[in-house]
Amino acid sequence: MTDSERPNTTEGACAPSDDPPPVKPVEPDAEDCCGQGCVPCVFDFYEDALTQYYEALTAWKERHPGQAPD
Repeated sequence: MTDSERPNTTEGACAPSDDPPPVKPVEPDAEDCCGQGCVPCVFDFYEDALTQYYEALTAWKERHPGQAPD
C-alpha cells in the first residue's frame, strides 16, 4: 500500500464505519460446569473473555467518543 492509498487518520477524526463495537461474551449456564473443580473451568474462560471484552469496549469507546455501543 502506498502512502496515497493509506487512509488519512487524524486525531479526533471519526472512526471508520467498519469498526463495530465488541460483542459481550455469553455467560455459561450453571449446567455447563461439571462441578468437579476443573482448572480451568468454563467460568474461568468466561471471566477471561469478559476481561478482554471490557478492554476492547474501552478502546472502542475511545475511538467512538459520544457513541453508545448497540
